[in-house]
Amino acid sequence: MHLARFPRRRYTPGFTPMEPLPRLSALLAKGSGGPEIWIKRDDLLGLAGGGNKTRKLEFLVADALARQADTLITVGAPQSNHCRLTLAAAAKEGLDCRLVIEERVPGSYSPAALGNNLLFDLMGAASVRMVKAGADLAEEMAVEAAAVKAAGGHPYVIVGGGSSPLGALGYAACAQEIMAQAFDQGVAFDRIVVASGSAGTHAGLVAGLVALNAGIPVTGINVRRPRAEQEANVLRLAQATADLLGTPQPLASDIVALDEWVGPGYSLPTADMVEAVRLLARSEGVLLDPVYSGKAMAGLIGLVREGALKKGERVLFLHTGGAPSLSAFADVLRDPSLN
Repeated sequence: MHLARFPRRRYTPGFTPMEPLPRLSALLAKGSGGPEIWIKRDDLLGLAGGGNKTRKLEFLVADALARQADTLITVGAPQSNHCRLTLAAAAKEGLDCRLVIEERVPGSYSPAALGNNLLFDLMGAASVRMVKAGADLAEEMAVEAAAVKAAGGHPYVIVGGGSSPLGALGYAACAQEIMAQAFDQGVAFDRIVVASGSAGTHAGLVAGLVALNAGIPVTGINVRRPRAEQEANVLRLAQATADLLGTPQPLASDIVALDEWVGPGYSLPTADMVEAVRLLARSEGVLLDPVYSGKAMAGLIGLVREGALKKGERVLFLHTGGAPSLSAFADVLRDPSLN
């Protein structure tokens, strides 16, 4: 897997930590036993607040700069980690950034909200425009690009989540990083668990592991779509990423994206998510977010309790970040006895 031939901007010095979660493992092992749980701390990636989108932006922003762009344009939901990190990359590179916010849940967007929405203001987004759920997002970004061109600028459009084959290279690189760390630390993993949303992280990770012949299955925990739809999306992008890399094609059997922990919908809280966020914070001092990593950890906990992840296994949880949005969900996450 020859990643060095792709231009890359490095926003994180070295590897992110990969460490055991002994107290969480012990808590979940009570009763019938459970796996040894580790965590890959991609919440500690570079740019403002960290998170998985930083890895994708390393390749996407390098491409934007090579094309002499002066403005990044992207799309996300209210409290979008991807929008936060795209804006942070733009600020670091001296570029403008225009954001299109899709209000996927009616009434969920407020420009005065805390969390990532506050950071859009602090980091100086050139434009933040809200559109209703179901809008043609490619067309909405094309409108922003046309406005930049009309003013004499050079736009670069980044798809939602940075989930293109080029962006997914970030997680092919992460697969290589995980295997190097596993060798260095003398650990072998039986499974990786990750949130599955816009598909780029999940697809890039699978493409990279297949290219490396790692033999480690990846279990995605859906945060938005039904299982069959999401698995088709991940497979399509994983295969396109493998085409870009020139490596073996992932198969449908390589893709698992469970949907039991989505709850009522994207970004809508669940009791399992709240338990997962609070449990990891109190047992390990690690902060998850309510939309992605919290639901993914709820899925991991559920799989342990169902007996799908067993004693004697070693499981790696890929932490995709998102903690800067926690304050926007305070009413849901706070201990009700304190209200």
